[in-house]
Amino acid sequence: MISVDGRSTGMEIKQFHNLEEILLRIMETDELEGRVVTDVFVNNESFSEIYPHQAEDIEIDEIESVEVRSMPVADMALEITREMSKVVQLMDHGARRVAELFRQADDAEALEVYQDLMDVTRDFLNMIGVLRGEALRTADPAFNAVADEVSNLFSEMLEVLENEDWILLADLLEYEFIPAMARFKGVIGELLTGFERTVKE
Repeated sequence: MISVDGRSTGMEIKQFHNLEEILLRIMETDELEGRVVTDVFVNNESFSEIYPHQAEDIEIDEIESVEVRSMPVADMALEITREMSKVVQLMDHGARRVAELFRQADDAEALEVYQDLMDVTRDFLNMIGVLRGEALRTADPAFNAVADEVSNLFSEMLEVLENEDWILLADLLEYEFIPAMARFKGVIGELLTGFERTVKE
């Protein structure tokens, strides 16, 4: 059986050659109009590709059932935006801590905390990518401006890190990164209000 959100699609597994064909056909239907895929289950087990086009290698005789789960784009946007609020808070605290440690010349500890900060920033930039791609149907100039600012700062900080200029890194964090986070808080607050209104409608 092939189903989307618990509803049968009426498609037969034997119509296809492999899992990828099934998933592509589901994407072509109206079943996922205005929705984002959150999970794929094959034979009641969660499936996600370990390498590109892995689904093509899963032949029909290995498949008994395929279930696709999804959620409305507006709900996804709301969840991501709520998550972003927490992440911005974390990044703000992390940046302050790193800058303080570098100024105290505690480079080893600072670099350890900085690595965590960069991991969180990388995840944050991925969330921004999803939000831009899936949820923001109309471009939000304020969101895009501050997202680009954080992205550029991230690249600049990586460069400074390579040069091992810890004081400049502390300056960037304190005088550019933290203020950017403050701007992001405002933008996220507005987005959140907008998404909450959309979901209620």
